[in-house]
Amino acid sequence: MKTAVINKGKIVIKEVPDISLNGREGAVVRVLGCGLCGSDIVKFVQKLAKDGTVLGHEIVAEIVEINSKTNFKIGDEIMTSHHIPCGECVYCRNGNVSMCEHFKSTNIVPGGFSEYVYLTEEHLQNVAHIKPENLTDIEASFYEPLGCCVRAIKRAQLRGNSTALVVGLGSIGIMMAQALKAFGMDVMGCDLIPARVNILRELGVAAFNVKEMDPTFKADGVFMTSGSDKAINTALKYVRNGGKIVVFSSTPNNWGYANNEIYYRELTVLGSYSPSPVDLQDSKNLLRSRQVKVDGLSVVYSLDEIQKAFDDTINNRIMKAYIKIKE
Repeated sequence: MKTAVINKGKIVIKEVPDISLNGREGAVVRVLGCGLCGSDIVKFVQKLAKDGTVLGHEIVAEIVEINSKTNFKIGDEIMTSHHIPCGECVYCRNGNVSMCEHFKSTNIVPGGFSEYVYLTEEHLQNVAHIKPENLTDIEASFYEPLGCCVRAIKRAQLRGNSTALVVGLGSIGIMMAQALKAFGMDVMGCDLIPARVNILRELGVAAFNVKEMDPTFKADGVFMTSGSDKAINTALKYVRNGGKIVVFSSTPNNWGYANNEIYYRELTVLGSYSPSPVDLQDSKNLLRSRQVKVDGLSVVYSLDEIQKAFDDTINNRIMKAYIKIKE
């Protein structure tokens, strides 16, 4: 089967032996397509992943072999996440599921940018769902990243009708804004790129160019979905005293939030990373109900074009790439 592996600073296509269950519980799935996540870009650019690594986890797939206690069967089209919390450790008991050691150790094998993937019984029981019939494969590939947004919103614990500002309108920011609206918030988004501002406006959410925002505007909660260091100042400028900033992105220089700003203004700055199974269930429902719309956010590439997908994403030629695996 074909896989896309990291090799000396490039993503190259490699032929490897087909995978099978060989008596294991779980399922072998044919990957229909896989979204290119920002975390994949970070791992590639910053050389955090070793040569031979197969990236990708935002998969939509078809079951081709199964040995499971679940009700899944051969031929089912599913969407799944890649990490599963243990539910019992100190992190899980305190709601920090993405810090769970078991969560970090579980993954799909070899990775989403391959023709076939092995899913464990844990995946099938906890984070896999039948793809809703009203979703395209591309729309369904947003199941896991939208789950991340859901978790961030829950962690913020904003009251209903609170004012929320989303800073950075890439695909995550656009989903975050829509999800916040679905959770009952008064939402506004901002970005420097006019096309992205217009996308959010067309989806029924207020959006502005950062340079044109009302300087007196203040939000109860600011959701940092921008990967720019300068966006930290934007977040501090527009959060109200006593408000919250949810950090949902890494930045190149790893700058922090000013200690005295946090202290004198009684700000809460918190991070949010990956979703729990419950967050993923909510994500599925938001996509299925069209409360969060993702159609048109992705550009489609074949597996053989995956290096171009990485290059175009890194150079901001596109917002989001979807790698179509099954032709």
